[in-house]
Amino acid sequence: MPTTDTSRRLVFAFAALALGCAAPAAHARREAPVAPARAALEPAAAAARSWADDAVLVYLENDEPLGATGAAERWSFLWYSPAREASRVYSVRDGRVVVAENFELKFAAPPLAGSWLDSGEALAVADARAKSELREGAEVHAAHMLLGRGAFQPGQADVTTWTIVYEASGEPSLFVVVDAATGRVCRTWRG
Repeated sequence: MPTTDTSRRLVFAFAALALGCAAPAAHARREAPVAPARAALEPAAAAARSWADDAVLVYLENDEPLGATGAAERWSFLWYSPAREASRVYSVRDGRVVVAENFELKFAAPPLAGSWLDSGEALAVADARAKSELREGAEVHAAHMLLGRGAFQPGQADVTTWTIVYEASGEPSLFVVVDAATGRVCRTWRG
């Protein structure tokens, strides 16, 4: 599916919006997140296929705080149907869809690559980079992970990446973008 600058900007806007909405939840960390992202994928995929035969996964993020191994109690998946020209969000907890709702922004979002590192693998790569970029002794934790295509990798719309957002006491957030196919850190920035 061809992408346009407008659709890429809308995907970026959705990611930024989702990131902003999830920030308060990141502060209420729980002790035992239960599943990496891929473990929650099948229930969301089954629900998406029942909604639209042509649904493709375009985005995912943690809905609950992350654990040290990249697990979370709940993950959300955004699916896009070219035939319907519509998007739908499914949130999965304990292997069950707990939220299913239409996503009202109208845009042709690019599908994620077929294979991607699971959240724990991506987090391990990002953790190594975060430790080297943040002040020694800073209390740092990964607050948010999102998987998307093109939004945080300007000029490379075909690359599916994990973006991991770290919070550290007394410092601006650190964003680490990891290529979801190769596990290579693509870029970092503070904000």
